[in-house]
Amino acid sequence: MNKINLFFATLLAFACGLGLASAQVRVTGGLVAGTDAPGLKVYKGIPFAAPPVGELRWKAPQPVQQWEGVRQAKEYAPAPMQGGNPPSGKSEDCLYLNIWTPAASADEKLPVLVWIYGGGFSFGSTSDPVHNGEHLARKGVVLVSIAYRVGQLGFLAHPELSAESEAGVSGNYGLLDQIAGLKWIKENIAAFGGDPEKVTIFGESAGGIAVSMLCASPLAKGLFRGAISQSGGSFGPTRPTTYPGENMKTLAQAEQEGLAYAQKASANSIAELRKIPADRLPMGMGMPGGWPIVDGHVVPDDQHKLYSAGKFADIPVLIGYNSDEGLSFPAGKTPEEYEANVKQRFGPHADALLKAYPVSGTVSRSARNLMRDAAFGWHTWSWANLQSEKGKSKVFFYLFDVHQEHPEGSPQADHGTPHGVDVPYVFGHVDLEKPGANQKTMEAMGTYWTNFAKNLDPNGNRLTAWPAYTQQNPAVMYLGKTTYTGKVPDEEAMLVLDRYFAWRRTQEGAAWAK
Repeated sequence: MNKINLFFATLLAFACGLGLASAQVRVTGGLVAGTDAPGLKVYKGIPFAAPPVGELRWKAPQPVQQWEGVRQAKEYAPAPMQGGNPPSGKSEDCLYLNIWTPAASADEKLPVLVWIYGGGFSFGSTSDPVHNGEHLARKGVVLVSIAYRVGQLGFLAHPELSAESEAGVSGNYGLLDQIAGLKWIKENIAAFGGDPEKVTIFGESAGGIAVSMLCASPLAKGLFRGAISQSGGSFGPTRPTTYPGENMKTLAQAEQEGLAYAQKASANSIAELRKIPADRLPMGMGMPGGWPIVDGHVVPDDQHKLYSAGKFADIPVLIGYNSDEGLSFPAGKTPEEYEANVKQRFGPHADALLKAYPVSGTVSRSARNLMRDAAFGWHTWSWANLQSEKGKSKVFFYLFDVHQEHPEGSPQADHGTPHGVDVPYVFGHVDLEKPGANQKTMEAMGTYWTNFAKNLDPNGNRLTAWPAYTQQNPAVMYLGKTTYTGKVPDEEAMLVLDRYFAWRRTQEGAAWAK
């Protein structure tokens, strides 16, 4: 070999040793090539499981299929099949992830943040521009976003599917996808400069609910060391007729819904259902089979019971919700409709809750807060209390409250921050021209979140001190125009709601909900 060829051979070997120098990385399945961005390498559309199509529809994710040559990981893969129209399109072949890494070499061992999108378990995608991980990655973490099956393709239970399964259960395929993605990260993220022992999962809405489920799932044990849940948590008991905050069904209930779904699709068996093209399957929110269930396998039980028994991942968590979630999940358009809906859902506890969360001529902020707390606030508060009582790891509790101010006396005067507004603040994609937008809060939230990924503690970088939540000091960080610590929002009213949920876990309460 002459000197010139030797030089280039040595250079190539050096580049391959670094792993990231040429933006080509070997992962499970083969080589992938990403793209350069300022201060980052970006890899999109990397498969972490086999396409869940054909006979793999409604099965747990299977191992990645090998490919030849170099796979170009430069574009988002299609999102899962759903009712919406995600930017990258949609396909049943959807189990892919994306990586933004600031590492210059594969030996940096940076902390890893793993994003799980929301969308009511019925829609969502990693290609949403708001989920672009570049800003968070530039704060010194490897950012990964993973896709998972949603809707009826992600969560349908059926007696035939349970009979097929080695575990004897069905449904929860979307959660199994997330677990498969986390296993892939454990095995492969070191090649991108990430530390597989420093993984933190985070998600919002359905993604935040999934985070709480993963924290109590034995199948996810050891795959992450920290968790962040934004407007999430799932601590309500199962219920045949579901409501926000009481969304879970038992396997037996879900299997019966699966039979009804097959009938709706004009299929007499799972084999017939699998032959129907994915884009012709009935899908959408409110239809049977589109939400995780208590299957005794992925989700072992009512999460409140699990935490009460100490059966959860005792890891640091950062959890919270938005100040006016009820704007996005209204309980009624008029005071009369609100009161009727409360009585229908909460039964013998309705009067006490109407007193704790009263209407005042309109469905005001105090009334909307019942929906906020029933869907998100109580779950976060219960999570914080149970973990701080039963566990040893720290809990960091927040309330997000950045919104446009309206004149006193206007219909919007009591409006706070609705559902989902926190996501662009965390990812650093806020439209700062929008009324009420706050750049300082956006920068603070991105730094709190990445501090947590690095140190399992959000504090540092000259931010307002954020104390851990404990039984003795139930401190909540208020993330608004300014950041400060305060009490749990509407805690007196929340205690009334807590009595309802405690009753629902009794034999009498369970029988009433039937």
